[in-house]
Amino acid sequence: MSIPSLSNPRSGRQLEGRHVVLFGAGTANDVEKGWSLGRVSDTVHGVGKATALVYARHGAAVTCVDIDLDAATATAELIRSQGGQAFAFGCDATQSNSVKETIEKSLGYNGRIDVLHNNIGITKMGGPVECSEENFDQVIAVNLKSMFLTCKWTLPIMERQAKGAIVNISSFAAVRFTVPWIAYSASKGAVNSLTMAVAAQYAAKGIRCNAIAPGMLSTPMVQSAHKDNHDDLEEMMSSRDNAVPMHWQGEGWDVGEAAAFLASDEARFITGQVLVVDGGSTIMMPSKPWNVAGVAN
Repeated sequence: MSIPSLSNPRSGRQLEGRHVVLFGAGTANDVEKGWSLGRVSDTVHGVGKATALVYARHGAAVTCVDIDLDAATATAELIRSQGGQAFAFGCDATQSNSVKETIEKSLGYNGRIDVLHNNIGITKMGGPVECSEENFDQVIAVNLKSMFLTCKWTLPIMERQAKGAIVNISSFAAVRFTVPWIAYSASKGAVNSLTMAVAAQYAAKGIRCNAIAPGMLSTPMVQSAHKDNHDDLEEMMSSRDNAVPMHWQGEGWDVGEAAAFLASDEARFITGQVLVVDGGSTIMMPSKPWNVAGVAN
């Protein structure tokens, strides 16, 4: 089966002149054990980094934001090395003052914010009994409160502009429950609701808000999360590939291209929607039972 690669620059610049502020633009990168990160495409990045590159390749200036300033800077430098325009900021998106300051600085660079992209997310394993209250609170703060805060400080700017687009990263885990990670699933379900609530309130003001629900992806963070339970990358990745109806995992590039579409005028009549990017996973029954020990398959 031939799988098209999205790691090379794409044609079309439908975001020319737009300014994107992307929270979660860094990549968690772990290459211990000599694991190779390339699979379907020649280059595999995390979702945030790949999405930032896609936005830039479609003509947007990208403000790369991450709690790890070095990671945000690396993404911005990669964009600039490819001829794009990018800035970098460090920010704890669970803290209102930090988000407010970052949004204000981003606005100062470009004079407007056309697209807000929320990519921040973590997961902690465990069901309601196994998951600690501390872990539950942390996941909700990082995955949900961060999006509330970025919307809180960006929406007034977009309202003054009478135009804007927000793209939130959710997950198919909001609607398909294959492993016990109650905090993650609950947070992503709430992201979907937040997306619809914002879309409904601001539709008449020229502001659209949509979400993307990725399925199983091949990213550095996924590989790092599984490295302690697997000695063989190929075995682990093949198992994940076979769990997808299309028999291969998506990549950050797939999410990035979906985001660029939702952020563009091509999606001008789309708001309050959750675009599933999962290779068909949500339309199929799970191939394996739950792992009650709390370890992702």
